[in-house]
Amino acid sequence: MSGWYARLDRECEDRLEQMNVWLETWERALRTGQPQASQLPKNWPTLPASLLTDSGHVLDHLLCRHDAEADGRSPRGAHPTPTRLADAIIADELRSDSPLISTSEPTTLNLSALPPAFRAQIEAMNKATLENEKEEIDEEAENQIASGMRTRTGIPLPFADPAVGGGLFPSCVIRWHGERVANLPIEQRAQDTRTLLSSMQLLDICDVAADATRRRLLLSAVRAGVVSLDDDDVEGLLNRSEAEAIFKNVVKIGDALREEWPWGDAPRLLMCNPPWLRIKDRFRGHDDGSRLRKELGEELRNLREDDGTLRFSTLRGNVNLYRLFLERSLQLTCSGGRVRLIVPDSLLREQSSIPLRQLLVDNHEWTSIWTFPESARLFTGVTQGVLILGITVDGVSEELNCQGPAEARELCNKNGLSPTVPRFSLDRERWGRWSQKEWSVPRLPRDRFERQHLLDIIDDLADLPRLAEPNHWLAGKTRLRVRVGEVDQTTWSSDIKPWKKGGRGTPFIRGIHFRNDEENGVWLHHPVFDSSIDVNAAERKQAQWRGPIKAPEHPRLACQAIVNAQQSRRLRWIVLPKGCVLGNSVNHLELPAEVSENLTEEHGSLDAGLLWLCNMLNGNRLDAWARAWAANNNVNNYELEMLPLPSPEFPFAEQLA
Repeated sequence: MSGWYARLDRECEDRLEQMNVWLETWERALRTGQPQASQLPKNWPTLPASLLTDSGHVLDHLLCRHDAEADGRSPRGAHPTPTRLADAIIADELRSDSPLISTSEPTTLNLSALPPAFRAQIEAMNKATLENEKEEIDEEAENQIASGMRTRTGIPLPFADPAVGGGLFPSCVIRWHGERVANLPIEQRAQDTRTLLSSMQLLDICDVAADATRRRLLLSAVRAGVVSLDDDDVEGLLNRSEAEAIFKNVVKIGDALREEWPWGDAPRLLMCNPPWLRIKDRFRGHDDGSRLRKELGEELRNLREDDGTLRFSTLRGNVNLYRLFLERSLQLTCSGGRVRLIVPDSLLREQSSIPLRQLLVDNHEWTSIWTFPESARLFTGVTQGVLILGITVDGVSEELNCQGPAEARELCNKNGLSPTVPRFSLDRERWGRWSQKEWSVPRLPRDRFERQHLLDIIDDLADLPRLAEPNHWLAGKTRLRVRVGEVDQTTWSSDIKPWKKGGRGTPFIRGIHFRNDEENGVWLHHPVFDSSIDVNAAERKQAQWRGPIKAPEHPRLACQAIVNAQQSRRLRWIVLPKGCVLGNSVNHLELPAEVSENLTEEHGSLDAGLLWLCNMLNGNRLDAWARAWAANNNVNNYELEMLPLPSPEFPFAEQLA
């Protein structure tokens, strides 16, 4: 598919023209009943089969490429939200609403399971149950419809998307509505469609995206059978002019983060895939990009509401726009309203997201998550894990319903996710104990036996003191620290040389020099310790240090900091001999002096004491813990500092190794 877009660029360089042609041919295809591929210009490349059935997805991709290029990013890295993901989220969210036109039967007793003498009595009970439930559904739904809180097809109103892009979510909602509105009496259909469309709140900062969304929603409504392609009066359908007027009014241009929400009514349902973009990656194609990025960051950090409170109270670290959109969405949605967002799964475990998770748990009802691992390849060409958040605004989270890890094939446009996806309920007490009230969520395996084994490990280790806590036995009088290797490999690249056979110098240790297997454990595979390493091996390249930074004169405990996703172990600790320099792809423990003295006294030498400690840190249970709480492929300093390492007197300590 990426090849088709590249070939299209060679035939038509203007991305605005690409989108315009695509929308025009989409409309001609609807008008003539012919495939859209037959309506495209002859010089356009032939459409792959995978793009023939989803015109909206192609538009989303074209718009993503336009936005990326306008920012100075590569269009190759621009990937839109899969339509099947949006359909699954909508199905999962809306099936919980009690629709006025319900296709499911209320729960009743099965007559065939009872003796004949009881059937008449139970049949009467069933009939009464059906009538009572129908009356309750009808009364509640009619009250909500009359107050403009929902459509007859069960969609909460207003419906909002603060970063609408090409209009994927509202387009899928319209299709969902179109499939159900046909079950209504024909005299109610047009009004219900009018209620839905006029209650949408769709915003985007880009005028190109807003225009594309208006045109796309019109075509989606025509295809869904709720709007006529022309101004002909068709019973049950809105005519084109009315629909265009509605879309012009509900799709607006504006900045949801920095400006006020341009609608008076707060949305009851908000769905969005916000930009996964750090502020430092914005404006890369602009001559004054550095100034624009700095001004944007300062403005967002200092934005205040009318009462003087900060608009974004959870900012920490490198500001990523998806975090801001998440916090802003919670502010915009009415109390009791629902928010569904697509974000990176690193939000569940990274340290910089702690304030955001605390906000979700303490101030709102964080009800559910779907997790898709990197291997699921949910977004074509993207290896990032994906998280789908389900939040009810206001309230307190008592239990988190976790579904995953899921595969892309398990998305379902009727139930959200397939029943085969593993499910796990995490209650607040257990959740807080595991994460020490930081509300991170572990990465759990799919296999139920492996999952239970990992849950047992987490339960066993969660109450132990963490490695860098002040009261830990390794802390001494000062807090233990985890440090990054002293040499930045990019800054000092000219002082890092290959290691030649028979050569001498200061060994330079990188992540690539860490090896492990089940038989030998973890060891250092560097030519200074193993002269048999092949002369062309990667371990000999960038293996000698010739810079001004002096090597420490004492041994250290070091851990590989950058981990390959396919690696069997996450934690690979080694005792680094004195006289070695570490690159910044390696972390090391900075032990307090009194702890080093205690280890020396207890084990006869510092090397022996560090080796004993290293074996404990390389234990399989600690490695399983580290993999469960990993935010990404980097072994971050805070991750090592939060390892639950028991004291030598603790009866469970020896089992860690």
